[in-house]
Amino acid sequence: MISLDVLIAGLATGSIYGLLALGYHITFVVSNTVNFSLGATLMFGAVMFYELHTRLGLDIFLAVPLVLLISGLLGMVVERFFVRPFCQNNSVSWLLSTIAFGIILENIVRFTFGQEPRSIPMRSISEPIRLFNAGIYPIEFIIPAVGISVALMLWLLSKKTIVGRALLAAAQNRDAAILQGINVKKLIILAYVVSTALAGLAGMLIAPKLNVSAGMGTLIGLKAFAAAIIGGILSAPGCLVAGIGYGVFESIVAAQLPSAFREILGFGLLIVILIFKPNGLFGKKGVYKV
Repeated sequence: MISLDVLIAGLATGSIYGLLALGYHITFVVSNTVNFSLGATLMFGAVMFYELHTRLGLDIFLAVPLVLLISGLLGMVVERFFVRPFCQNNSVSWLLSTIAFGIILENIVRFTFGQEPRSIPMRSISEPIRLFNAGIYPIEFIIPAVGISVALMLWLLSKKTIVGRALLAAAQNRDAAILQGINVKKLIILAYVVSTALAGLAGMLIAPKLNVSAGMGTLIGLKAFAAAIIGGILSAPGCLVAGIGYGVFESIVAAQLPSAFREILGFGLLIVILIFKPNGLFGKKGVYKV
């Protein structure tokens, strides 16, 4: 019998994967590139939140927007210096350069912030509550609520605003979008800003649940990318659903089996799904016209 606390914990973790997976989705559909430093950006967001809120005592309503702003600016840096130069030369070296940037960022934080994990004490959400004889932490309700709300907001913006429709147009046919006067270069920058802001938000959400450390984002970033591939990286709903599903799946596995099986079965599931659904569960095979 799977307990309620296991499901809720999996839902919270899966929502983090879903937010990062949406970040991978946004950059891929607009620029056909992926920012593999999102895991490090998640860590950076968590560390910045710790520094601003816990160490400096900044109010949470000021700390959160500041972290989102800084994370977004980080996306501009990544696009300008670690992606654009390679794309202009029709090279896929952006793949390695974004990985390298993530490693550099992680080690800069390790050098300045320190090696030891640190906790963010938030009394209002750190005490478990009893629900159907299960002990559940309030943060485990907050994370999926915020994650789903953000995903819904992004969907509404993409459907109801000029910028959102321009992003969809660029995603569907970049050349046609350029012919219609859409500045695709600015949209690519915006896509990277949104993706790293999502990663920073995910870092702030997961920070009270996990200890903040320089290496906290590496595995989360890999699992989020796995979720994006499972769901279909071209499908925003698929990325979110797959992220949540992946988190619930590994939470159930961890509750029933030794912890090592969580990664074995999780990434094993990725391979099996891609064998039968190469474009992901919700993805569609691209159509190329000549």
